[in-house]
Amino acid sequence: MASVTFEKAQRWYPGADEPAVPGIDLEIKDGEFMVLVGPSGCGKSTTLRMLAGLEEVNDGRIYIGDREVTNVPPKDRDIAMVFQNYALYPHMTVEENMAFSLKMAKVPVAERKERVAKAAEILGLTEFLERKPKALSGGQRQRVAMGRAIVRAPQVFCMDEPLSNLDAKMRVQTRTDIARLQQDLGVTTVYVTHDQVEAMTMGDRVAVMKLGVLQQVDTPLKLYDKPANLFVAGFIGSPQMNLMEGTAVDGDVKIGSYTVPVDPAAERKMSGLVTVGVRPENWRIVTAEEGGLPVKVTVVEELGADSFVYGTCDVEGTPANVIVRVAGRQHPQKGETLHVTTDPQNVHVFDTESGERLSD
Repeated sequence: MASVTFEKAQRWYPGADEPAVPGIDLEIKDGEFMVLVGPSGCGKSTTLRMLAGLEEVNDGRIYIGDREVTNVPPKDRDIAMVFQNYALYPHMTVEENMAFSLKMAKVPVAERKERVAKAAEILGLTEFLERKPKALSGGQRQRVAMGRAIVRAPQVFCMDEPLSNLDAKMRVQTRTDIARLQQDLGVTTVYVTHDQVEAMTMGDRVAVMKLGVLQQVDTPLKLYDKPANLFVAGFIGSPQMNLMEGTAVDGDVKIGSYTVPVDPAAERKMSGLVTVGVRPENWRIVTAEEGGLPVKVTVVEELGADSFVYGTCDVEGTPANVIVRVAGRQHPQKGETLHVTTDPQNVHVFDTESGERLSD
């Protein structure tokens, strides 16, 4: 097992006007499950491939443990890669696929069989060892790919969107399996995904990236409760945070005629144009007489335990859709107008120009 350290690691593709990753600084602890998340093109897969040795590092350094691996060939880095498309040999059985890297390393046959059998037991693949990949489901194939990585007993697992080819139900099951497996094995894992729900449910810590630059590295709950800037606030959370533009006036934020209650800690830093954020679950429905933001209901998503109400608001500065989470059995109907407000401690305040967080 080993830690992983990026020191201003840069990747600049030939002919590009700007680097894909300008220079990332990131420290991943020994045994940690680190998730790199962000939209397509944000540099997360490039960062992972630099660690794996599949992309050249134009500047900076990468360490696995105390050993610098910046220019070390992939086969000598003691890492195991799990790809999006499984990359299994179709003519080989499950057992042969899992044992292939050990065979190439000239590991004795008896030891190969023992290590494959142990990995197959962990992954629930024992009864499928004689089958070929075409006879397996997508989830089973992904477990075979995991098994091939496990038998090598590497210092680091690198996983590049391994669940994106699975259907929704299988994705939920397999991400639970991967998280449990990583915890049992204690192997340092770097996991890339564009799905923020996946990131929040799997990672010990999550690194949010935009245009090759780290925006925030923190535990899932801290990312959710205290996003460092507008990008993280809008990216983390499903449905996403309601972000509304307003003006700071005498310690309050005015959005049209609506006054947003703001935590006193943010009041001292506010001036000019600010953006306030409210999570869907933090709205409270109030009567028209009590004031609040008027929201005309356009869509109701009924999820059983609760519902999400999407509505429009004619107050200047509000987004196209205001999202409100309500109780599953007592939601308003389409066409109704409801009034919502929130409490100061639930309001996130950001500087509109810089995007930086102003709330404590």
